[in-house]
Amino acid sequence: MSKKDPYAALRYREFNIFILVRFALVFGWSMQFVIIEWQVYALTKDPLYIGLIGLMEIIPALGMALFAGHIVDQKEKRNLLAICIALFSIISFGMFWITSPEIAVSWSVQHILYAIYTLVFFGGLLRSFFGPSIFSLVALIVPKKIYPNAATWNSSTWQMARVLGVAFAGFSISWLGENEQMGVHWSLCIVFGLVMFSLLMLFQIKKKPILNPNIGEPIAQSLKEGVNFVFRSKAILGALTLDMISVLFGGAIALAAVFATDILNVGPEGFGILVAAPNVGSFITMLVTAYIPIVKKAGVKLLVAVFGFGLSIIAFGLSSVFWISVMALFFSGVFDGVSMVIRQTILQLKTPDHMRGRVSSVNSMFVGSSNELGAFESGLTAKLMGTVTAVVFGGTMTLITVLTTAIVSPSFRALDLTKDMEDHENE
Repeated sequence: MSKKDPYAALRYREFNIFILVRFALVFGWSMQFVIIEWQVYALTKDPLYIGLIGLMEIIPALGMALFAGHIVDQKEKRNLLAICIALFSIISFGMFWITSPEIAVSWSVQHILYAIYTLVFFGGLLRSFFGPSIFSLVALIVPKKIYPNAATWNSSTWQMARVLGVAFAGFSISWLGENEQMGVHWSLCIVFGLVMFSLLMLFQIKKKPILNPNIGEPIAQSLKEGVNFVFRSKAILGALTLDMISVLFGGAIALAAVFATDILNVGPEGFGILVAAPNVGSFITMLVTAYIPIVKKAGVKLLVAVFGFGLSIIAFGLSSVFWISVMALFFSGVFDGVSMVIRQTILQLKTPDHMRGRVSSVNSMFVGSSNELGAFESGLTAKLMGTVTAVVFGGTMTLITVLTTAIVSPSFRALDLTKDMEDHENE
């Protein structure tokens, strides 16, 4: 069915509700992250402080990742996700309150930054649970035979929400309120509303069975089993490593506020377009992959996609023309979309049901957290090298990583998911 029907996963009611929940969450997260980046740079005029946002999130996310995966595999997924969303709503409301005019007048810049970084830190703790919970829940909503199709729509929804979230964030800062400070404040109110909406919608999905046969398994043994599984699977390990390095060194979008303000001189509207451009590219690519599966010769396609991503990042760093910068980021998103679909398909097809939480946690350590670490790397290298040099350096490191992987891992070049997909079709 999934080979011929590009809408196979969308024919399941609970999957549609899940997609709506994820859209609202990612839209809100994307808005919040972009708005906070803009606010921090407006307060400090220093790219290093933007990088610190990513660092404050990655420290708890990495520290809790494996433990979170163990908990997810031991607990019912829907309710666990609901708890995470409820706690995140407190953080989003805190961001709304901190950016109020009253706080701006009565608190020093230093105290406001401390509060922002504190909330981001606790958001990182929650994030370590979000990824495994979502990854595990979607596998319980649709049959195994349409996992690849579900992975495509799931990733497409994530990208579409990112596109609209970051674009709306950039424009809302200008549109909402009589000045940028008020625009930041009321934009974060919208984020809080989206989080609450996602929480209400989640309860339209029924509770799911716990498929882990080792309930009560010692934590150390459980974590060891999950890590060992990932490192034994060359396909999973190769995909995660390649994506981690490319995201780590290709995090140029974290410096979009600097480019928009100091290099391209396009203001908050241009900033919104810049941060939306890669997500537009990814979203379009993912829609195409719903009709044209990319499981055949997946290894080669993943290598080509990440190489193209690196070239696009270099082009963005070298550009001083707004529309060229937008196009470079757009194509970085096109290549990143291919990479994301292949990686998610590998994870869904090759991960046993009872280990999805732990494998997703390792994935978050490799890939998810590398977004924030990449933001810190970009901020730090921009401080040390200059903004343009830092971006070009990151893109170059991505190209070197792809070439190294292609040379030292012939088995990864030969990776093909056609048989795995056929096996799931026949279950």
